[in-house]
Amino acid sequence: MSAVSQQPHPQSPSDPSPARWYDDAAGPMVRPYTMTGGRTRPEPEFDLIALVVGDVDVTPELPVGPEQAALLRLCRANALSVAELAAETDLPVGVVRVLLGDLLDAEYIRVSRPVPPALLPDEHILQEVIDGLRAL
Repeated sequence: MSAVSQQPHPQSPSDPSPARWYDDAAGPMVRPYTMTGGRTRPEPEFDLIALVVGDVDVTPELPVGPEQAALLRLCRANALSVAELAAETDLPVGVVRVLLGDLLDAEYIRVSRPVPPALLPDEHILQEVIDGLRAL
């Protein structure tokens, strides 16, 4: 017998039993908007390859939620990108960005942003440098 509920539709007015749309192995379900307080855009915006470093140890006194505590634990030991944090915590990237924005505001993390492409040297210049070095 499967652990999935056998009810094909949500609760009807004539059926007082609650409907279940997940199995017992799924565990507690929390909607992403509840983790972010309904917010969808962090300030500032985080690039997927921005590196995040935790500056504080997670303690019971630290006023953060369980998802933010998990992010802090992960990035405390090593600098991880936003994409890696989302993958490790199995949270949507949008949720991770909002949670990181809160941690940044509280000064619990540091973020090193990638260099914008406009500030990178031109490929032609780099090729000339390589050619010059080979000529030495």
